[in-house]
Amino acid sequence: MYSVNSKNKNKNKLIDKTVLIELDGFMMGSKNKVYKIGENAVKDIKVVDKNLASNLVNKQVLKKYQKLINYLTELLIDDDDSGDTYREVLNQIEKFRQEIKNKYRKYLKQKDLENMSKKLIVLQKEANKRLSELLNNVYNYENENRRSK
Repeated sequence: MYSVNSKNKNKNKLIDKTVLIELDGFMMGSKNKVYKIGENAVKDIKVVDKNLASNLVNKQVLKKYQKLINYLTELLIDDDDSGDTYREVLNQIEKFRQEIKNKYRKYLKQKDLENMSKKLIVLQKEANKRLSELLNNVYNYENENRRSK
C-alpha cells in the first residue's frame, strides 16, 4: 500500500514509477474524474486487492449489463424489415462478451458470469431466429419474383 508522506524532502515526487505501473489491478474511475484524498488530487486509482476490486467491478458490470439488456429488448421489440436491428443486437452481445472476457473476468464470480450469459444466450437465439426468418422470407420473395418473370 502506498501513502503520501508530506514530511519527506521529495514531496510530491514519485521516485520509482515502474513499481506502480507494474502492479496488476483494476483501474477505477475515468479519464476526466479527479478524486480528492486529503489535500491531494488523485486522477488514477488502481485497486490491487482482488476482493475490493471484485465488488467495484461487479457493480460496474451490472450497470452495463442492465443498460445492455434494456437496449437489446428495445431493439428486439422494434419491427424492422431490413434486419439491421437484429444484426445490431448480435453485435452488441458479442461486444459485451468480449469486454467481459478481456477486462473483468478475473474479478467476477463464475455464478454471476453464468447468469448474465444465460440471459444473453436467450436474446441471441431470439435475434438469430428472427434474422433467419427475415432472410428466409426475402429469399422466398426473390425466388417467387424470378419464377413469375
